[in-house]
Amino acid sequence: MGEKRSYHFATDVIHHGYNSNLFEGSLTPPIFQTSTYSFKDAQQGQRRFAGEEAGYVYSRLGNPTVTVLEERMASIEKGEAALAFASGMAAVSAILISLTKAGDHILCSQGVYGCTFGLLKMLNDKYQIGYDFSGMESREQILAAIKPETTCIYVETPINPTMRLVDLQLVSEIGKEKNIPVVVDNTFCSPYLQNPIQLGCDVVIHSATKYICGHGDVIAGIAVGKREFLKEVAMTTQKDIGGVIAPFDAWLLLRGLKTLPIRMDRHCENTREIFQFLSEHPVVEDVFYPGNSKAEDYSIMKKQMRDAGGLLSFTLKGGVETAQTFMNHLNLIKIAVSLGDAETLIQHPATMTHSVVPREEREKMGIQDTLLRLSVGLEAAEDIKEDLKQALDFIM
Repeated sequence: MGEKRSYHFATDVIHHGYNSNLFEGSLTPPIFQTSTYSFKDAQQGQRRFAGEEAGYVYSRLGNPTVTVLEERMASIEKGEAALAFASGMAAVSAILISLTKAGDHILCSQGVYGCTFGLLKMLNDKYQIGYDFSGMESREQILAAIKPETTCIYVETPINPTMRLVDLQLVSEIGKEKNIPVVVDNTFCSPYLQNPIQLGCDVVIHSATKYICGHGDVIAGIAVGKREFLKEVAMTTQKDIGGVIAPFDAWLLLRGLKTLPIRMDRHCENTREIFQFLSEHPVVEDVFYPGNSKAEDYSIMKKQMRDAGGLLSFTLKGGVETAQTFMNHLNLIKIAVSLGDAETLIQHPATMTHSVVPREEREKMGIQDTLLRLSVGLEAAEDIKEDLKQALDFIM
């Protein structure tokens, strides 16, 4: 074997963490579809349970297929280690629970995914873990929102579904000054477009269901960060709550990762075209897209993202009924939550992904009743535009 070297992103997503020579030459990592592992003798079992010997014990604690995925994700997200979970919310839950105890406080970006909001409310109701939202638009605004009991800063950028951006370098600098870990939900970008750890953040979370998978057939989550911290999470929160990924799902994610750069380039290219089209249609009131050069967050996008991504949101003139009528007249585009699939998907956050958020909170987050979120797929951009056009023309 030659000397180990560092590869570019597009090579890492195909090769990192797997040596086919160790597995009978199998080009694709095998699926280790087993719940438990046998020991050669009782003493080996004792050593492994005591942590004195490396090796697998039980698939809730580790699995060879999952290990390849975790090592690959750590590499492309520029972290020391990664943990794979059964869902994005399993990852979010494990990390937030690991960083807090009763009486602590979490400072969040101005908007978060609806289920993350639900988790925050549950932590507050059951365990008195407080939370607040901040626009995080300046150093002064962030410092004013930090409390003596703040033990975690939690950021989405772009924010779901308003597409507002947060300056991760600014937040991470304050986090280090105050010794508060910064956790970033990087789902909307994928590691291909943004690497928060390189910007100084501590933990990165993905709903791997989305761009990591890319094919709409897996529910999974990933957390990336420091090895010692994730080892603690693995042996406490993940092990004892049990939100672990199945080997077959890990294998599907490894397959999806191989085309991540190619898919993201197409998602970004298509979204630029759709943004331009929607911006010019008379029924569309506003379009929210990180690649809009006239938007106030555009400078942040240029600083920390490699491209503007595959999502945008827009508002229509009218009310909820107008938005629903428009959606009901789409043919190619599917009404569905989630994102990052090959298919273009549209959803209405106020009545779908963020319906759990009280109206007053939704309005503070900027989620209007006519706001629609579009996950632009891999179809021909001309076909996506044509479908949008005929539905928009219907409600004119």
